[in-house]
Amino acid sequence: MAADNSLATGQRSLGDPDLHYPLWPPLTAGCPRTGSEDVSYPVEVDYAYDKADPAGLFAPAKARGGLERWAPLLPPLLAPGLGEGATPLVEIQPGIHIKDESRNPTWSHKDRLNRCTAGAAVGVGAPGIAVASSGNHGASAAAYAARAGLPCVVFTGPDVPPAVDAFLNAYGAVVLPVPWEARWPLLRQVVERFGLHPVSNLTTTHTGHAYGPEGYKTVAYEIFQDVGVPSAVFVPTGYGELLFGVWKGFTELRRLGLADRVPRVFSCESAASGPLRRAIDRGAPATRVTVGPSDAYSIASPVSGYRGVVAVRESGGRALTVDDGQLADAQRELARAGLWAELSSAAGLAGLRSLGDEALGEGPVVCVSTSSGFKDKAMGSRPPTPVTPEWADVERRLRAAGITG
Repeated sequence: MAADNSLATGQRSLGDPDLHYPLWPPLTAGCPRTGSEDVSYPVEVDYAYDKADPAGLFAPAKARGGLERWAPLLPPLLAPGLGEGATPLVEIQPGIHIKDESRNPTWSHKDRLNRCTAGAAVGVGAPGIAVASSGNHGASAAAYAARAGLPCVVFTGPDVPPAVDAFLNAYGAVVLPVPWEARWPLLRQVVERFGLHPVSNLTTTHTGHAYGPEGYKTVAYEIFQDVGVPSAVFVPTGYGELLFGVWKGFTELRRLGLADRVPRVFSCESAASGPLRRAIDRGAPATRVTVGPSDAYSIASPVSGYRGVVAVRESGGRALTVDDGQLADAQRELARAGLWAELSSAAGLAGLRSLGDEALGEGPVVCVSTSSGFKDKAMGSRPPTPVTPEWADVERRLRAAGITG
């Protein structure tokens, strides 16, 4: 099955790039020939790049909004979209830009991924979609499943953030809060017994969906349209799918003759886990770690995946970790610039700040902010202190806040 405007030709193993597979069905459990009990290798989608029209695809005057504008360089988009993408690039100080992914339909970058995975579910004729998610991914999968007219089953944790819970119920998803360690085993059973299409990970180390990270390439396309090729991109990193997508998008721009280089790509993980950094330090394709306490639940991942290793290594970037204090500082800095980000989403800026001036090379730097502050677990836990309707009390509060008149 194919869409007329997609140039996708098949799937290729990242574990052994000489191994190729047909485009359909999507390999939702990674490469079947290179993995082992300990490590799974993802696959990526390949394209007939020689048939692409770079001038037409990246024409400045072309309308923006919705991933369909990039359809030739994406898997077949067989499910309807929600106007995802075309998010703003906000310069918070000279040369430092924030790619604000909270402006997507469900307030996170996951909408780019799920536009592609919903199309895959439609393409294989699945009776529904299943996902294991701590928050953003589940909310987005539920929205795109609803848009495609498919039921969605979401295995989430017992302490799902209020905003995410509201999203899931609004879209009519079947929400199943379970202990964190039970999510993936139960997801595999649902896929095997009910035939639902999995849009999150099924393997020991992370592979995820074959089509999903392709949607993240469009982040790179949009950055390129706004500022060209930056000197570096700092990416909040859990399993590394966004990291890989950004890197791959820039490699495609170079392959198409539009860019002469690829920026350094920096992964920015929670110091409470940091499996990608450990994998790179050890020269391993992926690792498993014990997750410590952290409020950055979206990026506190117990396992890494090989995609992240490829992106960091091939771009000449680095694997960084940031603690909750650094994340909170970056979150406050973003708020002072008018951007309200989820704590995990501030990891890109926190990673940049952790390196100081050494991160600022020639050309602009971009930090991706992945999600809205509404998604934090602490959202709504700090009610405002009441003020009496008397001028003396109002004036006292204003002066205490530094407003002097």
